[in-house]
Amino acid sequence: MTTKTPLPTVNEKLTESHTSSHTIGRQELSARSSRTGMRSRSSDEPQPPHVGNYRLLKTIGKGNFAKVKLARHILTGREVAIKIIDKTQLNPNSLQKLFREVRIMKILNHPNIVKLFEVIETERTLYLVMEYASGGEVFDYLVAHGRMKEKEARAKFRQIVSAVQYCHQKHIVHRDLKAENLLLDADMNIKIADFGFSNEFTLGNKLDTFCGSPPYAAPELFQGKKYDGPEVDVWSLGVILYTLVSG
Repeated sequence: MTTKTPLPTVNEKLTESHTSSHTIGRQELSARSSRTGMRSRSSDEPQPPHVGNYRLLKTIGKGNFAKVKLARHILTGREVAIKIIDKTQLNPNSLQKLFREVRIMKILNHPNIVKLFEVIETERTLYLVMEYASGGEVFDYLVAHGRMKEKEARAKFRQIVSAVQYCHQKHIVHRDLKAENLLLDADMNIKIADFGFSNEFTLGNKLDTFCGSPPYAAPELFQGKKYDGPEVDVWSLGVILYTLVSG
């Protein structure tokens, strides 16, 4: 299959480079999964070799103000992904969005959504200990293997819809659903990630932020119309299904 270029995510005033599935807010993390290793200790690495009960391993994502590291629990051996965010580099608005993302992720508990296990905060740094999806992004899977057969696409899409429906039942809208933000675990199950643009919604109170990736965005966003929330996710689901079966 021909190589694809990952889609950028945009908000009202800022166009950013492609972000990894482990992004925080919108200014902090724009990493395509990096498979390169790293030394446990290095003179140019400000992070300690341990965070809480986790031993830091290799870097799997990197951005301007944050990085994501693979880590392993010292006692259980469980592998996790830890977002390491430099709070001092974020303006008040970005910090507010970051803490909103954390608050929302704490609410969510679904087998097809990346789980936030623990939050460790210091004066300068925020550590988000999250479920590690070792299978990588659906985007990369499609690049490597081409389009999915109908049976496979149906199974994956069923998991995606289940997770999105769960979010909507919790009055949470994702607003940035795309193949790059869908991860696969070791068993090839879907894990929805990147809730940096997510928000809570209430019926009767319209949202007006234009965010997400243009190819996946609903028409009303381009028209500058206010929206309830869930409908923009539903539109993105349709684009995702098309992407799964067409490659």
